[in-house]
Amino acid sequence: MVAPAMPTVRDATPDDLPAVKAIYDEQVAHGIATFDTTAPPLDHWRDRLDSPGHLLVAVEDTTVVGYAFSSTFRPRAAYDRTQEVSVYLDARARGRGLGRALYDVLLARLRDDGIHTVLAVVALPNDASEALHRGCGFERVGVLPEVGHKLGRWIDTALYARVLDDGLT
Repeated sequence: MVAPAMPTVRDATPDDLPAVKAIYDEQVAHGIATFDTTAPPLDHWRDRLDSPGHLLVAVEDTTVVGYAFSSTFRPRAAYDRTQEVSVYLDARARGRGLGRALYDVLLARLRDDGIHTVLAVVALPNDASEALHRGCGFERVGVLPEVGHKLGRWIDTALYARVLDDGLT
């Protein structure tokens, strides 16, 4: 049996947003990758598409199987060269290197944008997400204990950081 080809990573379009929403909504309902407890409406994703940062999708044939995004870290000028990033994958697409493929494209774009530092928040436990972030050059820089309560339990988050440039610019 031939393994499926690596999906294409590209900018998201409005037509991709229902699939992006469905991937996210699964985590809202059943996972801890987000601390949202109510699925945001489709307009939320339209706004994200139009906001500063990037929204990328991984597409296999014509199906969106994952996405990555970057967004403003904090709304103050001194943080302008820092972005928060995240990756979400359809359950059937996990464990195949798609998170890495999405991050490779996203991080290159952020470097080209002049972003200095990227941050990611990982709900714990999540061995796969922690391995992805370490594999993409992130370092765990801290843990916030019991900051979220979801699915009947308290959840810690780990903060990961990666510096993209040498600090000379």
